[in-house]
Amino acid sequence: MENSCALKGPVLVVDDDEQVANMVALTLQSEGIADLRKVTDSRQVMDILKQDGASLILLDMMMPNLSGRDLLPLIKQEYPYLPVVMVTGLSDVETVVECMKAGAYDYLLKPVEPSRLIACVKNAQHVNDLRNEISILKQYLLTDRLKQPEAFTEIKTCSKKMRSIFQYAEAVSGSRQPVLIAGETGVGKELMARAIHQLSGVKGSFVAVNVAGLDDAMFSDALFGHVKGAFTGADQVREGLIRKAAGGTLFLDEIGDLHGASQIKLLRLLQEGDYFPVGSDSVKKSDARIVAATNHNLQESMRAGRFRSDLYYRLCAHTIELPPLRERPEDIPLLTIHLVEETARVYGKQPPLLSAELIPHLRAQAYPGNIRELRGLVLDAMARHQEGLLTCEHFRLSKETCRNSVQVGNSNHLLSLFGHFPSFHEIEDYLIDEALTLSSGNHNLAASLLGVTRQTITNRLKARANGKTTA
Repeated sequence: MENSCALKGPVLVVDDDEQVANMVALTLQSEGIADLRKVTDSRQVMDILKQDGASLILLDMMMPNLSGRDLLPLIKQEYPYLPVVMVTGLSDVETVVECMKAGAYDYLLKPVEPSRLIACVKNAQHVNDLRNEISILKQYLLTDRLKQPEAFTEIKTCSKKMRSIFQYAEAVSGSRQPVLIAGETGVGKELMARAIHQLSGVKGSFVAVNVAGLDDAMFSDALFGHVKGAFTGADQVREGLIRKAAGGTLFLDEIGDLHGASQIKLLRLLQEGDYFPVGSDSVKKSDARIVAATNHNLQESMRAGRFRSDLYYRLCAHTIELPPLRERPEDIPLLTIHLVEETARVYGKQPPLLSAELIPHLRAQAYPGNIRELRGLVLDAMARHQEGLLTCEHFRLSKETCRNSVQVGNSNHLLSLFGHFPSFHEIEDYLIDEALTLSSGNHNLAASLLGVTRQTITNRLKARANGKTTA
């Protein structure tokens, strides 16, 4: 029995009447449901499921050789989570009840009404998406592993909170529903959006647009494009960003600043999956996945009347809240070393070692601009740096605070730490312990902070464990 509820594959339209199958397929394709397969011989269904799988089956009740009524229990026995919608010309209550008891998700009466067909299929797909996400989240409760850690390589972190967010992002990445990424400016919302796009495995492009400052006309033209002659100066057709994101992801940054009239158009796109290019009365379909980001509290914006509640509830099907840098200070050493190395490459010089007092002081900062602010500080410090260690002197920081962060060279401070004037090896052990604390136990980071190799730290720790006084 196939117990997995992670269902992927085409929508199977199973009907011996080819004309009916074609009509159903065309109706679904008009709504952007393109992954379809028509089957006119019901005896082929089980083999198709075994080879290619399916996300949904539209199954005719009355067919020769093997009827839908007889095929349904066979499908549910092997694929209990696979939604099956029965299609029948019989309207008697007993037949419908029998199918529902056998595990049918829903039923449709012939002749099939297009609006009912579309609503039924979309509801089944939505339930399937939710079931898949719940299954993945349950797996994450049993393991701390990421299935695709490479998707997050651009997000530098060793924070457990961020790792939990990565797990949730993996769980919702395959969903068709929008994702709302919230967080202060500079926390890396676009990097998270790109990670979700990569995780989703879609073939289309990642297209980003910042909607802040766009009036309704600019928003409509940028997103939906225009036809020739739509307005003065529209000498040729312009393809909108939603079209460029076909089969991929459209990232709308600063969604909290979206113009009121534009909010209505975005709501239609999310609800109906269609839009009108500027100057056109011909509707266009979109299969792009929407990921939006904001640094505003959208619930407060709703209460203030600046953001539509119906749009908010459409966007927040999946919500990711990225924590500010001040709530994950364990990432400061990793980020600082990464930014120093990155900036050194830009300036064409060797990355310098960091002074002992620098990281404690950087961890003490508030960072209202988060990682973007830290990046700016490092860029400026690296421009000032000429040789030797990178210290507080190179940063636009308080020198007094730097001196107070780690009072190196103060004999009174050493006496207060050790209760006596320490030996060389006691100071060595102390510095290693401090570096490991600052790097959250990461030996590579600790070695970088101290300007030694990882092996030096490992050897010293082994020597201490064996009761030796030298490394």
